Amino acid sequence: MLNSLAMLRRIALWIDSRLHLSNLFDSTAGHVVPASSASWFYVFGSGTLLCFVIQVITGVCLALVYVPSASEAYASLEYLNYKLTLGWLLRAIHYWGSNFMVAIMTAHMAQVFLFGAFKYPRELTWISGVILLFCTLGMAFTGQVLRFDQDAYWGLGIGAAATGRVPLIGGNLVRLMLGGPIIAGGTLSRFFTLHVFVIPGLIIAFVALHLRLVLTKGINEYPKPGKPVEKGVYEEEYKALLKKEGVPFFPNAIGKDLIFAGLLTLGIMFCAVFFGPKGPEGVPNPTLIDTQPRPDFYFLSAFAALALLPDYLETFLMLAAPIVMIAILLALPFISGTGEKSARRRPVAALSVIVILLALGTLAYLGVHSPWSPKMGAWSGDAVPEKIVKGLSPLELRGVAVLQNKQCRNCHSLGGEGGRRGPALDNVATRLTGDQLVRQVIQGGGNMPAYGRNLSPAEVAALVAFMRTLHAPNEMPARDSAVPGRPGEREKQSVR
Repeated sequence: MLNSLAMLRRIALWIDSRLHLSNLFDSTAGHVVPASSASWFYVFGSGTLLCFVIQVITGVCLALVYVPSASEAYASLEYLNYKLTLGWLLRAIHYWGSNFMVAIMTAHMAQVFLFGAFKYPRELTWISGVILLFCTLGMAFTGQVLRFDQDAYWGLGIGAAATGRVPLIGGNLVRLMLGGPIIAGGTLSRFFTLHVFVIPGLIIAFVALHLRLVLTKGINEYPKPGKPVEKGVYEEEYKALLKKEGVPFFPNAIGKDLIFAGLLTLGIMFCAVFFGPKGPEGVPNPTLIDTQPRPDFYFLSAFAALALLPDYLETFLMLAAPIVMIAILLALPFISGTGEKSARRRPVAALSVIVILLALGTLAYLGVHSPWSPKMGAWSGDAVPEKIVKGLSPLELRGVAVLQNKQCRNCHSLGGEGGRRGPALDNVATRLTGDQLVRQVIQGGGNMPAYGRNLSPAEVAALVAFMRTLHAPNEMPARDSAVPGRPGEREKQSVR
């Protein structure tokens, strides 16, 4: 027995002398970290990595069944959901793993920012993390497109519309993105390539770089108020800290990471079993207008922000906001690379995180309960209030009929009933003159399509005549200030 153990030991030492496995362990899992980093605040990085591993494993399994074809993608998802044994669970784990990965990575970035871990000498660690964040969002978006249902189709349409607004090269970028002028089979093939090969490859490369930087520059110590970062002395102070109270990551500091990994796995499995997979939500069909597509939760805030923006700011913010945001994140370690780390001494940083998270949460809530969505049955299900039509002339009553028959109330409410995609019509006469109403109906504007080819001149005249009556009894309709008012006009309107 002893001879066998001695032989095994000699074999292990021989292998180690060739592969240097013990040195590899000492410089990776066994590397020394500050004892203060064995905290629950430091578990989000390893949690994100675990989610990515789950995504790779489940993604490989799904790729064995999924068919990236416009005619077969939807059917392959239906097959996974209802025919393949535990196929629905595989899809659910992949979907919820994606959700958890984005959420935990967001928490990790917030923790790193609040703890000042982006400061000297960890600038590249932060930059590689920012790149990983956007790669993760890219994985999430391309994965949503691969569902190729109504949500995916319209979400991709919005993405293509935003890309098309890029000056000079917008059209070429859209063709490159879609693989042609429209969303079709070529589009799905490209997004499958991005989702399965390109973006995961980038993530693996930057994860390797990120971990290398963590090992060479060390894990950020728990920040203490009154201990600022100074370039001349910080690295020596960090080495002294490791010498004084450093512990090996494995087995001393890994405990909370392992517990969190177990809880995270249980959370993903619980959501997968209890809630199931996402979609597919109906066959992608651009002719179906009675649909209310929604992106996955991590894009709900962007979805709501774009819907609520005034039309004159859409293009500017759609193109400028991402560039500004990325520039700020990448420049942060160079703008504020020294000084206090503790959030207690950085109130602006703490307040910024709170405001951003509240804004994202509020917009996500509005994205779920979006009151601006068209109400497709409003034109037939909601009658025009009697008090509005009472006393109208024949021409104005004809305008009421046009309003109903042309489904204007899908997007515009009247008397509190109808859609809210566009502004309410109750006081439209006080906001727009008669000529402006004609122009808006015929030419459209903002989010409203042009109806010049869908309405006859008589229908336009009747519709505008009715809308000119939509004002409070004590208010005058809007009129062109360059045109003098006619005598008795105020008295006539007050009688109406």
